[in-house]
Amino acid sequence: MLRVGVDIGGTNTDAAVILGDEVIGVCKTQTQDNFGEGAKSAIGEALKAARAGVADVRAVMLGTTQFTNAFTEGKRLQPSAILRICLPSSQDIEPMLDWPADLKQSLGGHIYMVRGGYEFDGREAAALDETAIRNAARNMRRRGLRNIAVSCIFSTINDTMEKRAGEIIAQEIPGALVTLSSRIGRLSLIDRENAALINASLGNLGAAIVESFANALSALGIDAPFYVSQNDGSLMSPEYAARNPVRTYSSGAANSIRGAAQLTRCDNAIVVDIGGTTTDVGVLKNHFPRERSLPGKFAGVRTNFRMPDIISIGLGGGSIVRLGKKLRVGPESVGAELNRKALVYGGDVLTATDIAVAAGRVKLGDPAHLAGLPAKETARADRLIQAMIAETVDKMKTRAEDIPVIVVGGGRILVSHDLPGAARLHIPDHAGVANAIGAAIALLSGQAEQIFDYSRTDGAEAVAAVIEKARQEAVAAGADPATLRVVDVEEIPLPYTGGKLTSVRVKVVGDPLRGGAG
Repeated sequence: MLRVGVDIGGTNTDAAVILGDEVIGVCKTQTQDNFGEGAKSAIGEALKAARAGVADVRAVMLGTTQFTNAFTEGKRLQPSAILRICLPSSQDIEPMLDWPADLKQSLGGHIYMVRGGYEFDGREAAALDETAIRNAARNMRRRGLRNIAVSCIFSTINDTMEKRAGEIIAQEIPGALVTLSSRIGRLSLIDRENAALINASLGNLGAAIVESFANALSALGIDAPFYVSQNDGSLMSPEYAARNPVRTYSSGAANSIRGAAQLTRCDNAIVVDIGGTTTDVGVLKNHFPRERSLPGKFAGVRTNFRMPDIISIGLGGGSIVRLGKKLRVGPESVGAELNRKALVYGGDVLTATDIAVAAGRVKLGDPAHLAGLPAKETARADRLIQAMIAETVDKMKTRAEDIPVIVVGGGRILVSHDLPGAARLHIPDHAGVANAIGAAIALLSGQAEQIFDYSRTDGAEAVAAVIEKARQEAVAAGADPATLRVVDVEEIPLPYTGGKLTSVRVKVVGDPLRGGAG
């Protein structure tokens, strides 16, 4: 039986059909304004290429940048409130303090702070003020607010107060979309709170996109469960995705890394994903993307939810090249108009693709259109492109020696096989749709993190407790409990805490639940 992966990007929609470990059909097409129709078309063409029918499809996996694009552009966001459980502490730094003004205005700046919270070891710092929460919820209801984020000091250690606040809000605002920060981010109140508020603002869009994709599958006649890619290279059920759309951020890069692993059978490598406008460089670690350990920014908002460790540069197949004394490649790009504007296609813009053709790396369009280009200048531009990629690869290394490099994406033609820093360069078949392949092979996952005092708690018992939390998270995402396995355990001592405090983080993965998710 077949698995179908679909990745809907800002420029292209890719689809791949997988039978076992073999790619048997692919399709790359331009993303349409009605992305459900575009996905339907791509899936149909990929199945046709695979000579397969819709009845053979066992599951469909969706990767999409629609949520990321919506927040980055400030479009289709819902007015949202943040309830922080913190008083009498943490009131000097208000929520949304460092947000871009336009995004803060889009959400409305509705801020509420109430008494409560925990110490870093999970002990109660102040009692929860349920009356204040109920009054805040009633005020939200009067303002017409139905998208609410709840944050609490050290709620990743103890989430009891956040859960209770969520219950009270649900009582006062029936049908409210409530996001608890402990289920989205990690330690660090502000970063976790930001992630929860972003998620709350995307809540309505999450449900709409999930419904649109379900309708596309129904129109194709596919009667199989579908799942949504999240940003650690794993999957979640559509119901879970609708409630947690922020988890899709950077899922495209994670899918490309997983797809690169599948296509090359490499467990550890650096993956270079070259698109039309940007190049994303990440690390494949034990068949999964290496995750970022430090907070990152999402459209200018600092967050700390899990995401792949990626460096992006403004280099792609459509990057505009300016020759001369001040040679420059990108970051401007012709993007989706490459097939019309590049010189080799009869256009009038010199692009990175033209440079690759001039270097003899690929045959595209009509090379006669490049006849007037100065050979020394194009060679210098080609060397700059290689240097830009090599420098970014070098930044992702943790060791000085060369390491295998896998190149995927539509712009893979830009890379020379003698790329500096690569012990071996892989450019596999179907590299152009690695993101869709990564979505198709993905598993479901759950992660959990908690701090323990190892002078009071046995280490093995602490790890076992966090494993159980991660298992519950994976099952909630749609995983089959019988297939769960632990793929990562981290025990990190916390310095300057005066004891043996240790942060324990666990990741668990499992197969999709047979017969459907959620």
